[in-house]
Amino acid sequence: MPQPSHITKLKTADLDALEDDLQTYFAKCEEKLGMIPNVLKSYALRPEKLRCFAKMYSELMLGESGLSKLEREMVAVTVSAANRCYYCLVAHGQAVRALSEDPQLGEMIVMNYRIADLPPHQRAMLDFAWKLTLTPDQISDRDRATLSEQGLSDEDVFDLCDVVGFFNYTNRVAHGVDMMPNPE
Repeated sequence: MPQPSHITKLKTADLDALEDDLQTYFAKCEEKLGMIPNVLKSYALRPEKLRCFAKMYSELMLGESGLSKLEREMVAVTVSAANRCYYCLVAHGQAVRALSEDPQLGEMIVMNYRIADLPPHQRAMLDFAWKLTLTPDQISDRDRATLSEQGLSDEDVFDLCDVVGFFNYTNRVAHGVDMMPNPE
């Protein structure tokens, strides 16, 4: 059974009527990805928020960090699994599969990251992401110390928290507007 055909349950913007900078951004998406991700089409309803979203996403997920791109995607999937965010599980699960070149890793993290055979530092990162998502008030010095013991710097821990926070935010937006991933 195919997923619902809507992008969101809200109206979507006329993409052709967007300002030139966003037209250029969408053209780059088409060129690099072969599509415009539905999350961007969703945010186009509020163009300034789309600009902010795109800038933040690029900095968090593609910018310099002690966390690899794969690790950041793994965190995105772990947070999205805790939140049961269909959009992000599909989109970022695919990114994990592509970056790791391991289709099973993506599926394991989508279903239960604990079954994946991960290096200890990645396990610690995903344990922290899960806890920060579901019980943020229970994060303690011991949790941060565990990350440090696994070789994460203070900057890495900050980046980890930033990625966790961002995906908790975007998961809630995706749930709230009933965002669907691109079928492709």
